This record gives sequence, structure tokens and C-alpha cells, in this order.
Amino acid sequence: MAKWKSAGKGVRFREHETRNFKGQPDKYFTIRFKVDGKLVEEGLGWASAGWNVTKAVTEREKLRQANRTGEGAVTLRERRQLAKEKRQAKTEEEERQKRESLTISEFFEGRYLTWAREHKKTWIDDFHHYHKHLKPRFGAKPFGSISSFDIEKMKLELKKGTSKQGKPYSQATIKHQLVLLKRLYNLAKKWGVYEGANPMDRVEVPKLDNQKTEFLTNEELRRLLDILENWPRKDTVAFIKFALFTGLRRGELFKLTWDDADFERGLITLREPKGGKTQTIPVSLPALAVLKSLEVTSSFVFPGKGGQQRTDFKGPWLRIRKAAGLPENFRFHGLRHNFASTLVSNGVDLLVVQKLLTHKDSRTTLRYSHLSPGVLREAALNSGELLTPKIKEEVIPIKA
Repeated sequence: MAKWKSAGKGVRFREHETRNFKGQPDKYFTIRFKVDGKLVEEGLGWASAGWNVTKAVTEREKLRQANRTGEGAVTLRERRQLAKEKRQAKTEEEERQKRESLTISEFFEGRYLTWAREHKKTWIDDFHHYHKHLKPRFGAKPFGSISSFDIEKMKLELKKGTSKQGKPYSQATIKHQLVLLKRLYNLAKKWGVYEGANPMDRVEVPKLDNQKTEFLTNEELRRLLDILENWPRKDTVAFIKFALFTGLRRGELFKLTWDDADFERGLITLREPKGGKTQTIPVSLPALAVLKSLEVTSSFVFPGKGGQQRTDFKGPWLRIRKAAGLPENFRFHGLRHNFASTLVSNGVDLLVVQKLLTHKDSRTTLRYSHLSPGVLREAALNSGELLTPKIKEEVIPIKA
């Protein structure tokens, strides 16, 4: 190891054993000085890196001056630490400004959609809601620039506005926008790209009455079946009839394949239903007859274009509904309500209905198990007799 040599007061150096610089052995410089009465020695660097005796003396004097005045770093180590902290502070400030400037659209398109496609079956609904209502109002705005008042203003605009069909926006539509916006803020905070407040915390979300009663009267059911009997599109007929006889959700019908149908045992398998767990349920003979009437043209029972999975049934349903004279507000999902209501009205246990509808929670079944008005009316009439006090009959003995 090379020996240390003095280069003047408080400056030392050692020579590199093999490396030369400008025709002489490369030198490594250090400086020695006192801090709070204690001797400190710190390395500066090599001559090949730009250090020399003059620079070493100057650097030592700066540190001694700082020690005397109490201003600035008093050691090289402290100076490096301060410089590091300054760089970190600058980086954090740049990140903070970046977060503050992050717009709703940048987050939705760059992060949220990727997450939603993997975690939400209804991500396409979020896509449409966002581009129709949220993007025009908030897309270009940073998260921190949107206030609760801005959101209340959107609510009012939607309440007074109408759709392309000229119909007022429903409370459900308004709620969808608010719920989506709140989710964007919550996820942005969760993922560390936004640190501010969520303006949705101070916005009231409309409460919906989801206990919608939908069922078919005997006359409406007769008209529907008559229309289906003579309808030219047999695939449309089969789709509606199978829904009517099974109460399956539209999405479950879309995903149903021929491999899921067990004709011998009268069972069908539902892959990833709304409850999330694949289930096998029995179906009625009329339902199996519907399947047997179909021609196998695809792996899907009710295929869409090109034999691929169907993704929509709105058009065919609207035409059938109109032809059968069903109420305009009777949805395709109403066939599921009708299935459950019919079973319950005829004495089928709610637990059985729950299993057929693949509900995880029995409370969910209650909203689908409304009794028809005829059954309620009959019960009401009977209640009058049941609640009327009975007149005690007096037995009069007959004299012989």
C-alpha cells in the first residue's frame, strides 16, 4: 500500500502503484480538518478525475468556513447527503406535479381500462358510459381540478337532458356515471397516482328501487307464445323460449355450448355465471325440447355471426315484444322474473328457486319471487273470512 504524503497543511495524497497521469503516478487527495473539535479526514478524488493540490486547499477552506459560520455543509459527507436529498426532493416534486396534472382521460385510457378488462365483466358498459357522459365533461381535466359542484352540475344536466331517442335519462343512468367517477378516484388513490380528496364523497348518489316486479299475465303469455309459434326466425324463437322455461340470464344463454347440455340426465352446466362459480342445474322437458329442435351449427347453442358467441339480443327481443303487444317496459330480463314468480306462486320453495336461479344469497331470490296480483288478490279475499270472528253455535236440546 502506498504511503501518504503531505501536500501542505491539511492536504495529503498517495500515489497509485501502477496508473500514471500526465507522466506521473496518479495521485489520490484527501483533506483533514476539525468539526466540533474532532479531527475529520475525507477523500476528494484522483488527479485523473480533476483534483489537484490547489483545488484540495480551496475545498478544505470552504468546509472550515462553513464550520465557523454554521452555514452550509461542514463535511463532504454532509454536502453529498444534502445534494442527494435535494435530488430526491426534486424528483418527488416532479412526481407530485405529474400526479396533479394527471387527467381523467389519461387515467381511464392508460390504467383503468386495462384493469377493468381483467376484473369486470361489465367493463364495456363503463367504456360506453365514460365516452358518452364523463369524457366530454371531465376527460381533459386533472383529478384535483374537479369539484363536487362540477359533479352536481352534471347531475342536473342529466336530469334535464334526453337521450338520442328523446327520452329523459333514468336515475339508473345518472347513478352509473357517478359510481364510475367515484371508482376512478378511489383507484387512482389506491394506485398512488392521486393524493387529493375525492369530490364524490360530498355528492349524493341516487338510490334506486331495484325491486322491479316483472311478470306476464296469462293473456300476455298466450300472446307471446302465439307470436313465437309463427315467427320466421327459429333461432330467435328458441332463445326466448329457453329463457322462458329456465329463467337463465341473457349472458348465460350467450355462453351456453352444446357440451354444457346433458340430454340424458336433463341437466345443463352454466360456466362462470353471475355468481362466479360454475354450476349444473336441472331443466324441464319443454326446455330440453327447445334445444333438441335446434340445428347444431356451432359449438354455441345460440351462436352469433360466424358461429361465434352472441353478444346482443336487443333487436330481436324488441321486435318480438312489440308483435306480442307486451308492455314497453317489459325487459328480456323480465322472463327471469316471470320464471321465479310462477314457481313461487305455485308453491315451489324459495330455496329450490334460489338453486335454479343460481343465487349465492337467498335475499337476492326474494326480489325475483314476487307473487302475481291474482294470488295476492285471492289471499286478500280469504283474509276477510279468516279474520272474521266465528259465531259460536248454540245447541238446543230437542225435547222428546
